[in-house]
Amino acid sequence: MNDLRTYRIFIVEDDPWYGEVLTYQLSLNPDYELHRFTSGKDCLTYLGTCTPDLITIDYSLPDTNGSDLFRRIQQRLPDVPVIVISGQKDVETAVGLLQAGVYDYFVKDDRTKDLLWNAILKIRENQSLKQEIEHLREELGQKYDFSSIIKGSSPAIRKVFSLVEKAVRTNINVSVTGETGSGKELVAKAIHYHSDRKKKPFVAVNMAAIPLELAESELFGHEKGSFTGAISRKIGRFEEANKGTLFLDEIAELDLSLQSKLLRVLQERELVRVGGTEKIPLDIRLVIASHKNLLDEVRQGRFREDLYYRLLGLPIALPPLRERSTDIMLLARHFLDEFCKENRLPGMAISPAATDKLLRYRFPGNVRELKSVMQLAAVMCDGSEIRQEDVLLASESDEVSIYGEEKTLRDYTVQVIKSYLKKYDNNVVLVAEKLDVGKSTIYKMIQNNELSLS
Repeated sequence: MNDLRTYRIFIVEDDPWYGEVLTYQLSLNPDYELHRFTSGKDCLTYLGTCTPDLITIDYSLPDTNGSDLFRRIQQRLPDVPVIVISGQKDVETAVGLLQAGVYDYFVKDDRTKDLLWNAILKIRENQSLKQEIEHLREELGQKYDFSSIIKGSSPAIRKVFSLVEKAVRTNINVSVTGETGSGKELVAKAIHYHSDRKKKPFVAVNMAAIPLELAESELFGHEKGSFTGAISRKIGRFEEANKGTLFLDEIAELDLSLQSKLLRVLQERELVRVGGTEKIPLDIRLVIASHKNLLDEVRQGRFREDLYYRLLGLPIALPPLRERSTDIMLLARHFLDEFCKENRLPGMAISPAATDKLLRYRFPGNVRELKSVMQLAAVMCDGSEIRQEDVLLASESDEVSIYGEEKTLRDYTVQVIKSYLKKYDNNVVLVAEKLDVGKSTIYKMIQNNELSLS
């Protein structure tokens, strides 16, 4: 687009009087920069030095016709809208031009000036929306810059950064593994918004959240009347993601019957909606994720081996936060600063005692938990420094006492059982079931005064 204050329009019209009429009408808008040409050749020559935002062309010109001129303009400037104005009402010609990509076709009469005026306003509105969308997509690309959002300098996270960079260079499928809260969807978005598909849709689906009876329709869509309650056609998530990226989270939860259908879709690169016959071509980048080990699921017969190898692609394993402890304070500082900025709070420091408390905790909820902890700490803080008591941790006493110092395996066993007894109100049978140990083992520890039910 040109300068926001001007909108450049080319008018190709060999009739001097009618060209003057159009020029005068459009000049009433001071934002328009108008250029008139009396032949197709003159217009094409000027295109080499000046790019318009819109072109209107007379269908019958002394050196060419509207169809040929539009084709040559489209070859050079495929994104510039063209309006054809003709002295003849030829429906067949008009339909042919519209099918070829002309924005509109007007017949010269008393209404043409107003129709053209309104069409240009509509085109400008659409172009502004496209610009806004492009700007938002650029912002999304920056937002999901993995290395700027998920801070870290540990060897484990640097390896992840390296794999993400490799992933964006091609369209290879990507499989992301990691514990809950470690940032699997963020990795998928980082890959999408830095790939050549970034201007196309990113569609995320959590397979664990879709009821089994709705899963096929949710993924592949359905036709009206294909089953009870299908009152209209539904476009599935695969179609929504066409030309873009589809992120299937918790893929291990996909039912075996649907796994075979997914495999067929991936192999054929096309789908058929439930209850339909039309084959819909697909061009998608697939990113999958699971907190489970898919290979173990294959060995247990819960996941198809052929689908596993079709999906595997480039594997990216996200390390849990406890394995990148050198990043904890860097992340804590980032989340604290981010929260303070978003909520217009003054900057806060993190006291040594609070730092020590954070570093001793194992964060079973990973990065997501750390973010919540720091946001709450900022709310609880009464001054300019986060204190130890402001840092509220889930299962804090259990986590610190179990992992805060070196102990024997027996000591750890006693401590784990003790924490479970406390959690489940001294229900020995339930604790034995949860920990997969014999009830007699727990009772023997009680007899030996290693455990207490008090």
